[in-house]
Amino acid sequence: MQKRMLDCTASDFEKMTKQELLYAIGAAEGRTLACETIGTVSPLLSDISNAELAAAMGADIVLLNIFDVDGPAVLGLPKTDPFEIVREVKRLTGRPVGINLEPVGQSADLPKTDDVWALTKGRSATLENAKKAAEMGVDFILLTGNPGTGVSNQAITETLKLYHENVGDKIALAAGKMHASGILSEAAEHIITKEDIKMFADAGADILLLPAPGTVPGITMEYVRGLVAYAHGLGKLTVTAIGTSQEGADVDTIRRIALMCKMTGTDMHHLGDSGYTGIAMPENIMAYSTAIKGARHTYRRMAMSIKR
Repeated sequence: MQKRMLDCTASDFEKMTKQELLYAIGAAEGRTLACETIGTVSPLLSDISNAELAAAMGADIVLLNIFDVDGPAVLGLPKTDPFEIVREVKRLTGRPVGINLEPVGQSADLPKTDDVWALTKGRSATLENAKKAAEMGVDFILLTGNPGTGVSNQAITETLKLYHENVGDKIALAAGKMHASGILSEAAEHIITKEDIKMFADAGADILLLPAPGTVPGITMEYVRGLVAYAHGLGKLTVTAIGTSQEGADVDTIRRIALMCKMTGTDMHHLGDSGYTGIAMPENIMAYSTAIKGARHTYRRMAMSIKR
């Protein structure tokens, strides 16, 4: 099956292989939106999960942040066996689902920030956790770092190699950083460079994650454009990410960032989970989607039944 993300239904996603998912993202030509949500905080709509809300507002892909494979939790779901939570999110949203795992090095330049971000064993990027995620039905893993966790590009590279060898045939692998993650030597324009992209690509990444222009000091549209072109030259997809709480900015700011990301040539767009804690501002999800793919495709994604 080879279909653009724009044309895929819930039943398409249900039977997609890794390669078919990557094809769908690339074939949509920069019109795929992934929304990050946190399942362990109170949902914005109380008894409806943030994942469902993100999907309802136009997200094409749901990314679960702070997801612990040893103690899976997504509040707002019906009562579900913990091992089946990912599949339940996929069933209720009709979307592919990914999770963040964090490859932490020996030290960070900054201390951890607050308890919600404190790394747990089940969120660490170990091979055991990747295998658990695969068994749970996860479609892709993003190797990145939450604030202050001390994830370095070298640690990401080493983990990619391990994952590529052991689970890379089943799960799409994305990698990169949307902010410094507590490594001050990898801040601003040093967050990710062409050398990092080459390391990640050689280690087995399918998708390279880059900060969205205007979200990190020194990260301009021209700078990201050069990195995207380089990644494409290596045969890899890219995703530009808003991970600096600007997913909670005003709609005009979101539209401007969206169009700058489109101009970089990126294949996929990412909205973080901190509009209100746990999800981007719902209106910003819709505004971002409309900016990159227009009202027709946005409303189509919002309206498409999960029973199709």
